Amino acid sequence: MSKKYTLTAALPYANGALHLGHLAGAYLPADIYARFLRRQGKDLAFVCGSDEHGAAITIRAKKEGRSPQEIIDHYHALNKKTFEQLGISFDIYHRTSSELHHKTAQDFFLQLLEKGDQFEQKTTEQYYDEDFKQFLADRYIQGTCPKCGHEEAFGDQCEKCGSTLSPTELINPISTMSGKTPVLKETTHWYFRLDQHEAWLKEWVEKGQVDGQQLHDPSQWRKHVLGQCLSWIEGGLQPRAITRDLDWGIKLPIENAEGKVLYVWFDAPLGYISATKAWAEEQGKNWEDYWKGEDTELIHFIGKDNIVFHCVVFPAMLKAAGDYVLPKNVPANQFLNLEGKKFSKSRGWVIEQHQYLQDFAEFPNKEDALRYALIRSLPENKDGDFKWEEFVALHDNELADNLGNFFNRVLSFIKKYSAGKLPAADLDLLIQGSEVGSESSYKKFCQTEILPLVERLEKEIMAFELRQAIQTVLELSRLGNGMFQNNSPWKVAKENPEAAEVQTVLALGVQIAACLNILLEPFLPFVAKKMQELLNWSADLDWEGLKAKLAAGQSLLAVGHALAEPKVIFAKINNKKDKRWSDLILQQEQLLQDRLKALEAEAKRKAQEEANQKRLPEIEFDDFTKVEMRLAKVISAKKVKKADRLLEIEVDLGNEKRTVVSGLAKFYTPEELLGQQVVMVVNLKPRKLRGIVSQGMILTAENPDGSLSLLQPWKGMQDGALIK
Repeated sequence: MSKKYTLTAALPYANGALHLGHLAGAYLPADIYARFLRRQGKDLAFVCGSDEHGAAITIRAKKEGRSPQEIIDHYHALNKKTFEQLGISFDIYHRTSSELHHKTAQDFFLQLLEKGDQFEQKTTEQYYDEDFKQFLADRYIQGTCPKCGHEEAFGDQCEKCGSTLSPTELINPISTMSGKTPVLKETTHWYFRLDQHEAWLKEWVEKGQVDGQQLHDPSQWRKHVLGQCLSWIEGGLQPRAITRDLDWGIKLPIENAEGKVLYVWFDAPLGYISATKAWAEEQGKNWEDYWKGEDTELIHFIGKDNIVFHCVVFPAMLKAAGDYVLPKNVPANQFLNLEGKKFSKSRGWVIEQHQYLQDFAEFPNKEDALRYALIRSLPENKDGDFKWEEFVALHDNELADNLGNFFNRVLSFIKKYSAGKLPAADLDLLIQGSEVGSESSYKKFCQTEILPLVERLEKEIMAFELRQAIQTVLELSRLGNGMFQNNSPWKVAKENPEAAEVQTVLALGVQIAACLNILLEPFLPFVAKKMQELLNWSADLDWEGLKAKLAAGQSLLAVGHALAEPKVIFAKINNKKDKRWSDLILQQEQLLQDRLKALEAEAKRKAQEEANQKRLPEIEFDDFTKVEMRLAKVISAKKVKKADRLLEIEVDLGNEKRTVVSGLAKFYTPEELLGQQVVMVVNLKPRKLRGIVSQGMILTAENPDGSLSLLQPWKGMQDGALIK
């Protein structure tokens, strides 16, 4: 049986439009890899689809007064169409609301249930939103992280410090649905015994081995993927709930489970399998060959927020079921930012994929211009950034001036000096290569200049180094431009257009252009198709055939082959004679600036509103008299070890000295506090903070932006003075 490849791209939620961060995170890298495998002639299933269950769908439906089905139908169609328009070449884009997926997920659950040791039932308290009358999924609870103090941590993870959390660990939890404090309510659920898989998962992630069999090479996995997985495993795996109390989702296929549906994290990855089943049925193939074959590679393309689900949880599910292959690699990307700030749909700091296509409807090569800009900023090992200024620079300097310029020169020279047809090359004629003074024959140029770039590109793509790979492609066009410039065929052609020197250089230019066409297709498929039309060929040569011809120094196109009329592929954005596209970019930049101002204004408004709402219950005068406040002078201050916000401060109250631990480190340096007179509550019960006994509280005023300022007493007051 021939080797099979199963590529999956993270199933996007069908509760909203996708933005550029999603495209760069999973779908564009997956498409490049899939297109390259097809060029190699590999047997491939590239699957994706809409994730259409879970609380996110029901929440949006309730907020908009629509049914969940209406929500998923709308966004499934929108996202599917957008992927097609951007050239994302899924073999199938399926849906988890399909009957086939429901049956696949239910059968998988029953298969694990029959084993008798993979599930357990537990009754626990979970957060419940009384306004919406709904138990809350982890992602719909926010609060303060107990580990780093970040105030917008989710119920399953703090995205600031990366800590894995449970909802009940959050400080001051709030329902994102109603904005109110949820209540704890008892409920019974089924739990997957993830803890039973801890030992083999650690060995598999860390060493790539399971039961002594080498399944993957850990050195080929990205460091942040391995690090996150091992951190999760070493923290101790716990049983994980696989059901939820919802009226929307895949019903549990057992008795006495009314109102229970499969939790979306259990249901969604099985969507890869159901999508493969649907595709295989259409193609007359056996789906199991792509999930259970001995010589099958499973590769997941995801963002870093999905790492543990695809590298820990889903592999445990697959192994528990038996016979399934485990991922060969999970090249998870980090996050793409927008103009230096994190994409945020809720705050409006976003460029949605379909909106870009609408705004740039008339822009030539709009799809590949975007693909190229994103490829050049792919967040492979660290967060990337999309900027309109860089979009323009990359398009004009690299696509237009390098790639487009070379291709136009090839066609123009062939038309002018060879009547539009590929001339015969003198294979042994010496020509100057990419650098002045380096000489080689046509054949040797193919072998020593072009072929190494092709082989390097192959290694880079197979290692998921796509940012570097696109640079290698552009290096080939730079090589072609250099070859033309160094040989200057137009000079010789003035005397004799049919000279061997002219014809050989032109033939080599066509050879580079045809090779470039093949190399470029995985990255910029729309431009590659235009190039095929200009070269007047199908570019159906497979990868090994390409390398073989280059190694032999053979022409990719036949002598006498007629090329099409020259056309400009990339119209520059910065064009003094035509301001349409530069004006469009300016509009996009202004739109972002307007959004940023609106966001800043909204943030200030909310901060002021929250400050105004911070009112404590009324107290009696006798209560107030119980608080003793006095003036004190700061005589020393230093930072508390391993605590970013805390300072250890020694104060003089006139007749005694005390130590106070205060959260002022972000607003004052120790040096700024020295000699300052502060207002202090002195009869507060002492308590230990970070091993230091704090003997009072320094009073501050909180500004609308959350910053703190010391209360400044009137000059001339004595230390220890009582405040009444």
